[in-house]
Amino acid sequence: PVLSGSKGIETSSLGFMADILREALGNDRPYAFLSGPSFAREICEGVATAVVIASEDLLLARDLASLLSDDSFRCFTTKDVMGVEIGGAVKNVIALAAGMCEGLGLGTNAMSGLVTRGCGEMRRLGLTLGARPSTIAGLSGVGDTFGTCFGPLSRNRQFGY
Repeated sequence: PVLSGSKGIETSSLGFMADILREALGNDRPYAFLSGPSFAREICEGVATAVVIASEDLLLARDLASLLSDDSFRCFTTKDVMGVEIGGAVKNVIALAAGMCEGLGLGTNAMSGLVTRGCGEMRRLGLTLGARPSTIAGLSGVGDTFGTCFGPLSRNRQFGY
């Protein structure tokens, strides 16, 4: 099995990580995708963290969640790979824009409006591509977006700044 923590959309093919991995490694193995609000430093410090593991093979997702979860790191599971992929990719764009809002001194009102509208766009894209609304509203969508847009450890927000 392959567990991917990578997020994004390839610019040339518009493929998500699931597409890219299958193209590069083949279809002869199961894939799973980890996403959610999780800064490495906080995980290392034992700060409470909740993420989601998505796989078309729910037994694999559950096995991985059991393997990785402990008292401070909790893994939830879903079969909604597309929803997790969309949340993981789109939140980075929203975070760059949030950093730009902060850098331009536009204020909390503007940044909050931008992030809210961005989450709405994430939801609409998810619906168009077959994602579950609950996945977009969960840890890998809105949850990761909030952490990435407002968290002091967010590289994407800082880059936009």
